[in-house]
Amino acid sequence: MIRRWGMVVLALLALTACSDRGEEVRQASLAVLVNQAEQLDGSRVATQGWERHFEDPLHYWIEDEDLNRVEIFPHERIAPHLGETVRVVGVFEYSSTKGRRMTLESVEPFKNP
Repeated sequence: MIRRWGMVVLALLALTACSDRGEEVRQASLAVLVNQAEQLDGSRVATQGWERHFEDPLHYWIEDEDLNRVEIFPHERIAPHLGETVRVVGVFEYSSTKGRRMTLESVEPFKNP
């Protein structure tokens, strides 16, 4: 009986380890994401910027005062923050054909310290 419970506990620990990305979140400015896009491709990053959008074709991005931009997905999670300065955490991707984009893990209003 103890052996069976031990196996259950090990299985649960293995599942937990598989579901946790285990990757450190790197803080990076939008300028760094633009200038080091290839090196950061596939990384979990946190950054902040002003949330903007364009209607046709519909897309959302965040940008800084120097117009460094990263597109944000999914649209329905970022759309409520239109016009706000936000802090986002997610997986950053770069493609020479699709550009710079991030798939959100979290988004929150950014309060400058």
